[in-house]
Amino acid sequence: MNLLRRRRRAPRPASTLAWTLGTLSALALANHALARLTERRHPPQGRFIEVDGTRLHYTDRGTGQPALLIHGNIVTGDDFNTSGVADLLLKTHRVIIFDRPGFGHSTRPRNRPWTAAEQAALIHKALVQIGIERPVVVGHSFGAVVALAFAHQHPEGTAGLVLLSGYYFPTLRPDAWMAAIGAAPVLGDILRYTISPVLGWLSIPLLKRAFFSPAAVPARFDDEFSPSISLRPSQIRATNADGALMIPAVRALENSYGDLAMPVAIIAGDGDKVVFKRAAERLHGEIPGSTLEIVRGAGHMVHHLAARQVARAVQSVSPGRGQPLLG
Repeated sequence: MNLLRRRRRAPRPASTLAWTLGTLSALALANHALARLTERRHPPQGRFIEVDGTRLHYTDRGTGQPALLIHGNIVTGDDFNTSGVADLLLKTHRVIIFDRPGFGHSTRPRNRPWTAAEQAALIHKALVQIGIERPVVVGHSFGAVVALAFAHQHPEGTAGLVLLSGYYFPTLRPDAWMAAIGAAPVLGDILRYTISPVLGWLSIPLLKRAFFSPAAVPARFDDEFSPSISLRPSQIRATNADGALMIPAVRALENSYGDLAMPVAIIAGDGDKVVFKRAAERLHGEIPGSTLEIVRGAGHMVHHLAARQVARAVQSVSPGRGQPLLG
């Protein structure tokens, strides 16, 4: 009788393994199908350009001094539309917005390390192809690091910089180590097709509050931000990779901040819990002639609460500054 019981119990580990693999496979198929459905429901609104084997999605609107807007992690280039910054700038500028590699409708080939410097170089090549010269470069969060890399690589080709809620100096960041796990080959691929989207759906409400705190999440952001776009496996990979490369990116740049000769405007929220305002204050001290604006009551998504201040900053660093500043 005891022997019979042992024989019945023996297959349990194999059954558990089979059940686990079946569950993960079902999640992977479901997440893949949801990603394709999301892309059909949110079709691209702009144009595409092929650069070094990477297909970049972008919009190019308006006339006047070019302003290049570079978004942060999790969101896409459309975040500058949702915040109202793009609409304000269109009154006086030609506004170019890219989905960074792996975000939105842009691809992210695996054949290179997508550092901030690599992304900046790719965007510059795209601008050359579409005939854009000497833009004012605006970057938010990780996009601010890409903007700094762009200015470092092409100082004569950068009319001015506007940096929003950027991470500018190396610090201990637990989120960077967590992102490194998600960016790891094989393990990261398994996670982003199975568990990561599920965890993402559960954490998005908390993340939104954390990004905007101490301010409330704007109704327009709630209406227009699509978690399903951000939680596609392809964009999860891009977000994790950028998070993992965040510290090395600023290490590569921090000693060159004092060499920036173009006009630089720095804006941060006094309540930012993602990148504390002291990073902006320190950068202001490193860049001669830069301006600093700390927005009271704003968090990491400062451009949503202070869209007019951002637009005025862009105008203040634009060549000629012939147009009156926005009120």
